[in-house]
Amino acid sequence: MHELLTPAALATAAADDPMIIWAAQGFGPGVRAWCDGDAVAVASPDLSRRDRLAVAGPADAVGRLAAKVLAEVGPSFRPFGEEQLIRDLLDHVPGLQFGAAFGWMDTRTCTTQQSQASPSPHAQPEPQRPHSGGLMSAGGPAWLDSDDGVEELLTAASPSSYAWPGRSGVRRWAAVTGERGELLSIAADAWSAPEVGFLAGVATHPVARGKGLSRQVCGFVTAELVQGHGCAGLMVDGDNAAAIKVYERLGYEYRRVAAASVRS
Repeated sequence: MHELLTPAALATAAADDPMIIWAAQGFGPGVRAWCDGDAVAVASPDLSRRDRLAVAGPADAVGRLAAKVLAEVGPSFRPFGEEQLIRDLLDHVPGLQFGAAFGWMDTRTCTTQQSQASPSPHAQPEPQRPHSGGLMSAGGPAWLDSDDGVEELLTAASPSSYAWPGRSGVRRWAAVTGERGELLSIAADAWSAPEVGFLAGVATHPVARGKGLSRQVCGFVTAELVQGHGCAGLMVDGDNAAAIKVYERLGYEYRRVAAASVRS
């Protein structure tokens, strides 16, 4: 196997696959990448709360490469890639077990939200009319000055979120806020790579659901990520049809992916 040492070399080997390029995190601390023929593997520690081994290529070649890489980097790294590839790897890598299937989505455009160049965190858009039930979205979507209120909203609306304030790789939060400045819907810029921004931590307060606020904040963050990185990506549960529909309306395309792990 041949070790890849630069983002350009990886992009060529991976045919510019945004998911593989995202996993390399611009070759940040501890990241290593290899290729063997058409097979590519990227070992990225502590990426979205996992030691991840992103893989792509023909199953037999990826199997040989993944076995060598796991022997070098250790069994904590969890292979992930196209779902069928991960399922096929179970026959090629001894001790590998299937973990979970989910979705990867990416886009190079944002169809409903225009990004603002270097937006002021204090800027306020035009007030909106009250929605049914008297709830009014008064501020946002915009980047927050601080993380105040984010943990409370995640606890109420999305306690299983990987992105939380203070966690490694979680950079900033955007929100739609209410009349009193309360957070109604949020999304994070987290684990973004130089070439691929990453959307995570999406949550909407239970009393504010069904009003299009999640689409607003996700559209804002997506446009910012595309402007800043050229591409935006995210991961989503495959059975979360409502979220997938929102992301598709923003221009994201869905891919079935999966993860595996080495039996302990």
